[in-house]
Amino acid sequence: MAYEIKMINDIGKIEETIAKAPICRIGLVDGDEPYVIPVCFGYERGALYFHGSLKGRKVEILKTNNRVCFEIDVDIALEKAEDPCDWVMKGKSVIGSGRASILEDERDKIHALNVIMKHYSKGNFKFSESALASVLVVKIEILSITEKSITEKQIL
Repeated sequence: MAYEIKMINDIGKIEETIAKAPICRIGLVDGDEPYVIPVCFGYERGALYFHGSLKGRKVEILKTNNRVCFEIDVDIALEKAEDPCDWVMKGKSVIGSGRASILEDERDKIHALNVIMKHYSKGNFKFSESALASVLVVKIEILSITEKSITEKQIL
């Protein structure tokens, strides 16, 4: 069985993949050490948003280095073959990079939290002042994004 690997730059197709993903992995650099965290996220053209604790390693890293990368994958399936060298991991992955900023303005935080919530549900939500004050909200301005898709190639 032959497989086709496609690099996709069509933002509409990339957004379809992002919409299906439950988790986004954010890559940070702490000095000379990589640090990757899985996050619940929201997406709108040109930006990713995630939330978390106001304290911790990711906050300290972002304060010193706001360059990030991200990875999102969906429809992942391992297809085994008789020869283990012919095994193939099929699916789609979106990879990109950007600059992160910690949102401080209440309106910006509400907007971002609603983008995150819309990724997992419908409607707009209300957030109390205490909730807004106790949550870290990060916006990643996307500088590059692409998708890789591995699928079966139909041979007739």
